[in-house]
Amino acid sequence: MSGEFPDGPQLPSSIMRETRDEGVVERLNALGEGRFPGLIGFSVVAVEDDVLTTRLDVRPELLAPNGYLHAATVIGLADTSCGYGARLFLPEGATGFTTVELKANFIGTVLEGGLACRARLVHGGRTTQVWDATVTAEPTGKALALFRCTQAVLWPR
Repeated sequence: MSGEFPDGPQLPSSIMRETRDEGVVERLNALGEGRFPGLIGFSVVAVEDDVLTTRLDVRPELLAPNGYLHAATVIGLADTSCGYGARLFLPEGATGFTTVELKANFIGTVLEGGLACRARLVHGGRTTQVWDATVTAEPTGKALALFRCTQAVLWPR
């Protein structure tokens, strides 16, 4: 996932570290319109300090042919959550980011309802960021997947 959104709304650099900005949730949600996040039904619920809370509704289109939740749905939710978070925490002067590594452990599934994700910044350095995310079933809160990704911070050439 790239941190650049050339055709979509841009977040002002003033919110890079000001995650309590009143309009940040709306601006982040606008980024996904007409793109992959919108396709899967991804939405940002809250941004607090170094944590992004997101969700999506499970629909038949997001299931695998065997009728179970497709792993790519869970990865899409978790990676997008971490990517949106990375966008907020770019160091001053950085131009974007890209995912360089990701890992997921699947420990449960759902066939219907909603998925929630809580993504948390573990390391926010000048060249990399590391994010952890937990995907859970709504409303039970049962963990379905544990996810970790590393983002490379991009700089002007």
